[in-house]
Amino acid sequence: MSFRPSSSSFRTCGLLAGVALSFGLVHPACAQSDDDRELAAIKAQMRHLEAEVQAIERRHVQRGSPRGHGAGQTAAAVPAVAGARRSAVAAATAQPPPDVLDVQQGLAGRTPPAGWAPTRTPIPTGPLQFASSVPHTAASSMDLTSSSPLAITQTAVDQLPPIFSIGNVSVRLGGFIDFSNIWRSSNMTSGPATAWNNFPYANSPNHGLDEERMSAQLSRFSVLLESNPTRAVRLQAYVETDFGGSAGTTNSVQISGYTPRLRQGYFTFTNKDWGVHLLMGQAWSLATNYAKGIVPRQEQLPPVTDNNQIPGITFTRVPQIRLGKDWGKKYWLGLSIEDPQATVAFSSALSSGGTLPAAYGQTAGTRVYYENTGGVLLNPNSEYTYNPAPDVILKGAVDTSFGHYEVFGMGRWFRSLAMLPGATTTRKSTTFGGGVGGGMTLPITSKVQLTGNVLAGQGIGRYGPSLLPDTTFKSNGSLTPVPEIMGSLGVIGHPTKSVLVYSYGGVESASRRTYTGANGAQYGYGVEDQNLGGCDVEFGTCNAQTRTLAAFTTGGWWHFLDGHYGSLMGGLQYTYIRKFAFRGNDGEGDSVYPQTSGNTVYVTFRYFPFQQ
Repeated sequence: MSFRPSSSSFRTCGLLAGVALSFGLVHPACAQSDDDRELAAIKAQMRHLEAEVQAIERRHVQRGSPRGHGAGQTAAAVPAVAGARRSAVAAATAQPPPDVLDVQQGLAGRTPPAGWAPTRTPIPTGPLQFASSVPHTAASSMDLTSSSPLAITQTAVDQLPPIFSIGNVSVRLGGFIDFSNIWRSSNMTSGPATAWNNFPYANSPNHGLDEERMSAQLSRFSVLLESNPTRAVRLQAYVETDFGGSAGTTNSVQISGYTPRLRQGYFTFTNKDWGVHLLMGQAWSLATNYAKGIVPRQEQLPPVTDNNQIPGITFTRVPQIRLGKDWGKKYWLGLSIEDPQATVAFSSALSSGGTLPAAYGQTAGTRVYYENTGGVLLNPNSEYTYNPAPDVILKGAVDTSFGHYEVFGMGRWFRSLAMLPGATTTRKSTTFGGGVGGGMTLPITSKVQLTGNVLAGQGIGRYGPSLLPDTTFKSNGSLTPVPEIMGSLGVIGHPTKSVLVYSYGGVESASRRTYTGANGAQYGYGVEDQNLGGCDVEFGTCNAQTRTLAAFTTGGWWHFLDGHYGSLMGGLQYTYIRKFAFRGNDGEGDSVYPQTSGNTVYVTFRYFPFQQ
């Protein structure tokens, strides 16, 4: 009697061939800087394929072969298939981690690193079941057990298997589709990123007018290209984009045509033997808090839903050149040269080319120039400050058995042109600013982590989400950096593997930088002699300047659906913010301290097609 294999047999054999090809061709091309992370990704894919094979076999046995071939023949074929599968799994798990392999030469002739031991995937035994009754055994790359889960804060592309290869370059895809419903207690006409310093005082009719907005702009996509020319050298290129940009014709009336924007785009060179790390391109600033080391895509970002983070967090995302060194992946030192930009504020309206109020003892003010509109390939609707030199950041970090700790310092330079009263030419003025900061991430228990950061200095406002001013003006037209401090503290909990909850408190505060005018009034930032009596009266005049912003945020994520079709996650977040202005008067000699507050609620759903 001849044996005609069923379509299920073909599917099983095809899948086993795919397993062999996958481990023979794809994995040797996928090197990671972290052995454990890469090995976990390989094992996750193996378990995923194992579950697929088992499901097909069980359906085959339950249904029986078509055209008269019974369950006995099918069951007899299962041991052979299972044996082949076990051989493939054993062969794959017997190999060393991919990042010690030479892609050019494949798996042959390689020696596992010291201390590495293969982990074999157990083959379940027992009665066969229908596929619908078999639990999904494949491990998901949706890991919520860290204090800054990459699937939420980034795209977790490092934890995903390659989709395909181009020569010796592996290609990984990541990202998610985001839908957010945002409610704010004040109408700020803002998308899914809250401008924390823009919550209006009671004089604005928008103060008591709430805002409801839906958005898919935070949908995000990424690609990671990677190759390993030698055992020790790794090259990576990473691009990440979302739809947070807007063209001049963008609106939300009929078609919400918001445009893609560059979030990150950089390449890295790593030599593991030397412990050297080089980054060039646009990435999170080295001043950002990190969860591990100082390497990219390991930033300690809060797992919040608002695209503007929360007040007190230190970050920028700018072009930079970064050189790092590690000693045993425990001690780290990094130097970053980053794209500069400054924020400027003054007690009255003052555009570039305008004239300052005359200083005490003078009859005329100084004309100042400090920014230009964007030119070729820059935004023509934005202003760009004069940049004499890039920001320079030096950071040291250590990873211990009880957390990650880091300290850093930064230097900044600010420039303006001034034309003094009676002069016919301008005079260039350059001022130095900067600050020092630190951060930590440590486990409190196996399910609770504590994270915090702080930055203090002069002229550091651009590094906070509230964008307090970096500088203001002296009477002679030179820029003077504003003293500031910012910081946050967060607690992250993991009640279950699929649930993450968090609470953060954050604050940003600025001090005064003023000069006395010819009329005896104060000018600059943080003046305390303005009439602010109209700040609490609708349609009243209010020129209050922000002294402090404080915020409390709480929320959580639930990873409620996971499988071969991707993953679904839902998030809920509430933020309360309070804004305090510098002291003023009510026009009758009494002091007033304008304040305002705001509330935001985010309900977010994300679909992760690559996290399977």
